This record gives sequence, structure tokens and C-alpha cells, in this order.
Amino acid sequence: MTERTLRFEELGLTTADVYDQMGYHGLSPDAATMRETEAIVSEVRPWLRPQFSFFVTPELPSFDLGTIISRQLKGSVAYALFVCTSGTAFEAYQQQLKTSGDIVRQYMADALGSVIAEKTADQMEQHLQDSIRKLGWHHTNRFSPGYCGWHVSQQQLLFPLFEGHTCGVRLTDSSLMLPIKSVSGIIGLGPSVRRLDYTCRLCTFQKCYKRRK
Repeated sequence: MTERTLRFEELGLTTADVYDQMGYHGLSPDAATMRETEAIVSEVRPWLRPQFSFFVTPELPSFDLGTIISRQLKGSVAYALFVCTSGTAFEAYQQQLKTSGDIVRQYMADALGSVIAEKTADQMEQHLQDSIRKLGWHHTNRFSPGYCGWHVSQQQLLFPLFEGHTCGVRLTDSSLMLPIKSVSGIIGLGPSVRRLDYTCRLCTFQKCYKRRK
């Protein structure tokens, strides 16, 4: 089991990433939006501690992954299962903003939280690649329950495999992760697999965050 807590500076996160998550997609927001976004980023920078946890198993767990993910994992000789999260402190920060009633700041923080979770997953993926490079292995894309035909209820099969090492992330009865700004899933490993562009044309989930890219 590999676990790590990150500092904000390790994420490589920029305000441009947040603007993109908010829907600007390369366009510059107005000055007021930029100032408020920068203020929120400055607020969370000192105390933010996102985390990731992953482990590698030679056997594919008994998941119902669906045809899209199963095809992408074909050729894997091992599998990495992971959990990444923006952290409980960030979750508390979002709750504080909800209490204040500042809807604009809530929206910005929600976008920031999504970016933090994905940047944390990027760092996990890099750490994973560093650990398997000596074997001459590569890795596939990362895939999460709720996407590409893998039903979100399969979180209930995924989480027990971590034996409690989930960075404080827990599941509700409906398989929602808490803190909400968290990511979990599977990555295929091996000498003949590779990371591909996400095949959005094969997936029917129109609201996938990868589709926006």
C-alpha cells in the first residue's frame, strides 16, 4: 500500500485550471471573477493537504467493469486500485461557505475542489509510473466507478479492498464518496499496455469531466 499526503505546491494547480473547470475553456473571465478565484486559491494554499492511496494486485478483482473499460485494460498483467481526495479540511471549507450563503464562492470552491481531486490523481498516477518503470511496465488510463459503463455501486466492492487505507474517504449507502471531491478507480499495468486518449465517442455518459476536454 502506498499512501502520500501532498502540499498545494506539488499539485501544479493554476487558476487557469479552475477557470477551465468553471466553463471558460481557455477564455479569460472578468476581472472580478479572477480576483475572487485567486482569493479562494490563496485561502486554501497554506492548509490544503490532499492525499492519495494505491496498491497493486496481480489479480483483477471481481468487478463488472463493462466492455469499454475491460477493452482498455486488456493486456494488463497487474492492476493498481486507487483513492485520491482533496481532504477533509477542504470539505469543511466548502461546508463553511455553504453556511455563509455566498453562492458565488461556493461555485468557485466547487470547481477548485474538482481540480484538486484530479491533480491529486495525476500525482498518484505519476508516482505509480515511477514505481513500475524499473519493471519496464506502462499504465493505462485511470477509470472510475460511475464512468464508461462501470456502475457507481461497484464502489462497495472497491473500497473494502483497501482495508481501511482510503485517506479518510468513506462511502454513503448510495456509494457517494465523502469527502465529495474524491476520485477512486483502477489502472491497468504491464509491458504492453499504454495510456490512450479517452474514447468519448464510445461512451454514452454526456456529463463526464473528460468529455469537456
